[in-house]
Amino acid sequence: STANYPARKFGVRSAMPTGMALKLCPHLTLLPGRFDAYKEASNHIREIFSRYTSRIEPLSLDEAYLDVTDSVYCHGSATLIAQEIRQTIFNELQLTASAGVAPVKFLAKIASDMNKPNGQFVITPAEVP
Repeated sequence: STANYPARKFGVRSAMPTGMALKLCPHLTLLPGRFDAYKEASNHIREIFSRYTSRIEPLSLDEAYLDVTDSVYCHGSATLIAQEIRQTIFNELQLTASAGVAPVKFLAKIASDMNKPNGQFVITPAEVP
């Protein structure tokens, strides 16, 4: 299960028991999951990723680490690659995406959470102690 951003403002989180979510947000609308559609979208997004790099480490249906260190796209700029991937996801699937760009995975994950939804945040190597 997941929670959209308006529900999150009430404290509802992914994987939260339904009863707890309804206590936090009594007017919550519950929708049935559409796992086949999610899996199809996830596969399409991974195919988009593969246009830029073969170094893809999937974490879940909606998260992955991409190593674009050796990519020739966008003049090798990870920031521009992330922008282009996000735009391509929107153009092809009408879905928004957030991205974090950083020299290490741990910081990329933190960066990806900094500008949600539909944003991007960059931590440069110079900003890493």
